[in-house]
Amino acid sequence: MNNEHHCVRIFITLIFAMCLRILPLPNTLALFNPDWVLLVLIYWSLAMPERIGIGYAWFFGILTDVLMGRLFGQYALSYSIIIYMVLIWHRQLRQFPLGQQSLFILGCLLFSHTLLFWFENLKNPAQLDGTFWLPVLSGTTSWFIVYHIMRFVRRY
Repeated sequence: MNNEHHCVRIFITLIFAMCLRILPLPNTLALFNPDWVLLVLIYWSLAMPERIGIGYAWFFGILTDVLMGRLFGQYALSYSIIIYMVLIWHRQLRQFPLGQQSLFILGCLLFSHTLLFWFENLKNPAQLDGTFWLPVLSGTTSWFIVYHIMRFVRRY
């Protein structure tokens, strides 16, 4: 019964993160909208590495590709690589305080955002501007909130 509750919680939190990802925001706030799905996937793969793996990352990456209208497989590849790194280092990462975890999250979000920008740049060449960093920085600062909310959801 407990395993069923965990599966439902994981699924609901990831669906909620997808809703936050496509939330219609004014243009200035939309620039700051982090990759909520990746943040939630990172949390669950840190908290339950035996249950959340690359398969979940791939599946929700494909759903995010469809949701965002991107080239099929961009988010899936990005999420899979990030979750693979989290699974390799989850024992060490769980021992770190949240401040040090947020540095790892910064690297993960930066890698993911750079990979997605590179894929988009193959299709439509674009210049890198200052707004590139905004979702990465807002996602890094959001890690503290995501961590505590997800921890509450997992425990209660």
